[in-house]
Amino acid sequence: MDIAPGRGRYGWLRRVEELDPVRDCHTIHRITAGYEFPWDYQRALEFALFRTYCVPTISALLARTGEFEKRPQKRYDDTSLLMSEMVEHGYDSERGRESLRTVNRMHAQYD
Repeated sequence: MDIAPGRGRYGWLRRVEELDPVRDCHTIHRITAGYEFPWDYQRALEFALFRTYCVPTISALLARTGEFEKRPQKRYDDTSLLMSEMVEHGYDSERGRESLRTVNRMHAQYD
């Protein structure tokens, strides 16, 4: 998968404009998450996790299990690693599908 940018400040924009949004959605996602807006994607993950801690059932569970108190970084790291697999390899790759299965398996007991 070639994701080399074009030249200049708008190189990534020109590269994305060359791509088909349906066929090349994984490449577009890799460019935006990994090259054009990595800071924004990082903050989005942080805010998403922060927001979940405000949900009463989730915060009660984290307090009861001691996860938030004993290992506060673990949830962030686990989520970041699993989401990175999908960005790097695509959600339709074996590694991407396995990361989705892992997330679903981890949360299934709370459905």
